[in-house]
Amino acid sequence: MTKLKLGPIVDDKPVKVTLELPANLHRDLTAYAEVLARDTEQPLADPVRLIAPMLERFMATDRGFVKARRVIRSASSDDP
Repeated sequence: MTKLKLGPIVDDKPVKVTLELPANLHRDLTAYAEVLARDTEQPLADPVRLIAPMLERFMATDRGFVKARRVIRSASSDDP
């Protein structure tokens, strides 16, 4: 089994975003979707559906962002 950063894709209410990707990135997303489907034994997901969980995972593991977000949240909770 491959050690991927993403697990099964959770179905959530989406917000529509239009985005253009380089062809090589789309090919990589497609390959990632294939590996994920094989490893999780779920049906092959549309590669575009991987973008949101990948961004969530990236932001959740970016220590600088997590720290800055904590500072912003504590500053806004201190406001009257």
